[in-house]
Amino acid sequence: MPEERIYERLMKASRKEFYRSVSMDSTVEQLLEKAEKDGVETAWHRFLAQQPQCGFGQLGVCCRNCNMGPCRIDPFGYGPQKGVCGATADTIVARNLIRMIAAGAAAHSDHARDIAEVLAAIPEGRAKDYKITDEAKLMDLAKRLGVDVEGKELNDVAKEVAEVLLMEFGKPGEEPLKLVEGYAPEKRRKIWEKVGVMPRAIDREVVEIMHRTHMGVDADPLSLIAQGIRASLGDGWGGSLMATLLSDILLGTPKPVKSIANLGVLREDAVNIVVHGHNPILSSKVVEAARDPELLELAKKAGASGGINVVGMCCTGNEVLMRYGIPIAGNMLQQELAIITGAVEAVIVDYQCIMPAIANVASCYHTKVITTEPKAHMPGAIHIEFDKENALETAKKIVRVAVENFPNRVKERVFIPKEKMELVAGFSVEAILEALGGTLDPLAEALKSGKIKGVAGIVGCVNPKVRHDYSHVTLTKELIKNDILVVGTGCWAIAMSKHGLFKPEAAELAGPGLKEICKSLGIPPALHMGSCVDCSRMLIALAALADHLGVDISDLPAVGSAPEWMSEKAVSIGTYFVSSGVFTHLGTVPPVLGSKGVVEILTDKAEDLVGGKFYVEPDPIKAAQTMIQVIKEKRKKLGWPE
Repeated sequence: MPEERIYERLMKASRKEFYRSVSMDSTVEQLLEKAEKDGVETAWHRFLAQQPQCGFGQLGVCCRNCNMGPCRIDPFGYGPQKGVCGATADTIVARNLIRMIAAGAAAHSDHARDIAEVLAAIPEGRAKDYKITDEAKLMDLAKRLGVDVEGKELNDVAKEVAEVLLMEFGKPGEEPLKLVEGYAPEKRRKIWEKVGVMPRAIDREVVEIMHRTHMGVDADPLSLIAQGIRASLGDGWGGSLMATLLSDILLGTPKPVKSIANLGVLREDAVNIVVHGHNPILSSKVVEAARDPELLELAKKAGASGGINVVGMCCTGNEVLMRYGIPIAGNMLQQELAIITGAVEAVIVDYQCIMPAIANVASCYHTKVITTEPKAHMPGAIHIEFDKENALETAKKIVRVAVENFPNRVKERVFIPKEKMELVAGFSVEAILEALGGTLDPLAEALKSGKIKGVAGIVGCVNPKVRHDYSHVTLTKELIKNDILVVGTGCWAIAMSKHGLFKPEAAELAGPGLKEICKSLGIPPALHMGSCVDCSRMLIALAALADHLGVDISDLPAVGSAPEWMSEKAVSIGTYFVSSGVFTHLGTVPPVLGSKGVVEILTDKAEDLVGGKFYVEPDPIKAAQTMIQVIKEKRKKLGWPE
């Protein structure tokens, strides 16, 4: 069964069969076998070593928020039903859940702060290697923020925009985020105001979660979850949106671009550099540095006749893929496998989704792991701090380390899987509109007529608890087969890249209506919208479509899904999708089942409050059937034909 846990399959299978079962990507099987021969452990080995995982933790009924504990609630009713302080399972689960939201919102939003600081430095001449690339987008952002642009120089506008955006993190008072006022539909804003979850300042909402969940503060599950919703909205319509907008303004708004994916993008004749993490401020400069004539000549002198080959991993891989066409080697669970090929000179990381284990794996080969962020150090790695004010110079220094490491490669230990796949990526909202002729009318008409039944936004993460890539691919195929256009981000996007669903030819797998439209536009039936922070692109697209049709987002035939989620960022993303009015599927079970009250709020009562709710189903085929049914019901309410 697809939902069967991997460690359960291991009990029934030989080790070789187990390696085959963990992923639908054949490169994984090949490199797990190589890892065993090389005496190297991976995330899948470590997952097995953790079995059985703590049942109390999986249900979310353990609390370590003070030193009277740790406390745990017995879900069967035989043991304690309250913590030492008197907190019930409902309180403990709600507190644990919103702390996950706080961490996820903080991660995305701190990413945005880093980019905002670069924007602020440009007018002052302190970020000489960056520039305003999309001037029109900066001007549009300025107007939405209430910045007067009339008669002003570009740098003056950038300075004022940066000042407003940096205040979004910690501005005082009860006024809503300016980004929310500028981008969220009025119908949505009224709902958030009515419910009392309108975000005020990004950092404030995160801090308030930490305060509320401290011992002896908020004990009401509904009140706690409401604050989680508020913080998630501060992420989706604040921090994440800011990160996306500023990345486009500084580095360019993505347009469709062809490239290739999977570990076969590594090359035996070149210095292989893997950029991994989430922040494109660094990776964009590594791409530029790798094209430097002096470093290319140095690589050839070192024996790399093919020069320097930069490939992406995880979300920073998505960033350089959609802007520069850089090949993408894999998603999060393949970071160790890239090193196990024996062909990687350096893994250059910034932050988020980076396993500390990669330094241990790298120590078994010649690979160097290079950390670059002051907030993300790692034992066993080289630390070269990225200086945004001397960005290209720092990037060249980092790339030089990789080039000089090439002679240390052990040829006998190199094994690069042959698998790689062509793809088309880079469908920003602007690119989708351009493909539609500059207006939403064709998409609206296709939805009304039923040629496209609905839209599904699928977001990333991969998780060793489930078969790697399987739920992403299976769910997507089921949806497009039923004429549902799929858009998405993150590790889902990389899975689609590897398995051929980002090729225009994949339209053959779609239902007749979606196939016709994809063929007429020359696009795939599943569209790459970027990294996980770019889930905000989906919010903007939904907002624009809802306004175009004169309805609320919750009325649209649109659904969301995180089939293989694992990170706290995904909890925040899922919550801001639900809070924006979207029915949202989760494929791995969140740690909330220890509280019937919290489960009821998330999967039922939330819909009455904010228009969306969560739905949990590990089987992607069953999940697809439910999502299709939800879309049918939304169409019926709008009076549209099935």
